[in-house]
Amino acid sequence: MARVALVTGGTRGIGASISKTLKAAGFNVAANYGGNDEAAQKFKSETGIPVFKWDVSSFEACEAGIKQVESALGPVDVLVNNAGITRDAMFHRMTLVQWQQVINTNLGSLFNMTRPVWEGMRARKFGRVINISSINGQKGQMGQVNYSAAKAGDLGFTKALAQEGARAGITVNAICPGYINTEMVQAVPKDVLEKSILPLIPVGRLGEPDEIARCVAFLASDDAGFITGSTITANGGQYLA
Repeated sequence: MARVALVTGGTRGIGASISKTLKAAGFNVAANYGGNDEAAQKFKSETGIPVFKWDVSSFEACEAGIKQVESALGPVDVLVNNAGITRDAMFHRMTLVQWQQVINTNLGSLFNMTRPVWEGMRARKFGRVINISSINGQKGQMGQVNYSAAKAGDLGFTKALAQEGARAGITVNAICPGYINTEMVQAVPKDVLEKSILPLIPVGRLGEPDEIARCVAFLASDDAGFITGSTITANGGQYLA
C-alpha cells in the first residue's frame, strides 16, 4: 500500500513541485495550503492531489487538519514542513507582529505539524520528517532577522528530533534552498537579479523548484534510511556549509 505524504504550503512554488514529485514517486499526497483558494483549486484540478486548508501557525488547526487528511488517506508516513512566509524589515523598524508572524509560521509550525503525527510514526516504526529551511537560516540575511532566526531554528529542531526518532525508524532531515526560480524571485527586478544575485551563485543560475523536490523525494525514500539529522544545502555553491 502506498505511503501517505503530507506537504504544507504544498500547492504553490517549491511546495507544488514537492507534492507532484512525491506523487510521481508513488506516494499518496495531501497538499496543505493557507489562503489562496484559487491557486489551490487550480492545483487540485491539474494534479488530482487533494488539498486541505488550514493555518499551520495554529496548533489546533493543525490537529484538526491532520485528522482530515488521515481520515481521507490514512496515517501520515512522510511530513514535509514547507510552509513559510516573509515579513521583511530592517530590525530597527521591525514590529512585534512581523516578528511573531514569521516565527509562528516558519518555526512554530514544525511543532504544530510534527507533534500530532509523531506518536503514530513511533508506533508504526517508520516516519520521514523533512523540513524546508533556507540558505538565510545558515548565513543570515540583512532585513530578515525574523526569517533567518526561524529558519536557523528549523535546523536545531531537525538535529534534536532526529536523535529522538532514530531508534523508532523515523528520520528527520532538512533542506536549505538558495535562490530558487519561484514567483517570489521572479518578482525581483531583472537588473537586480542579474547584477546583485546571480553573480553570487557560482553555478551562474537560479535553482529550479524540481531540484528541491527531488531532494525531498530522496529523503522520503527507503534509500535514505541511514540519513538523519542532516541538512542538504542546495544553493548552487552560494554558501558552503
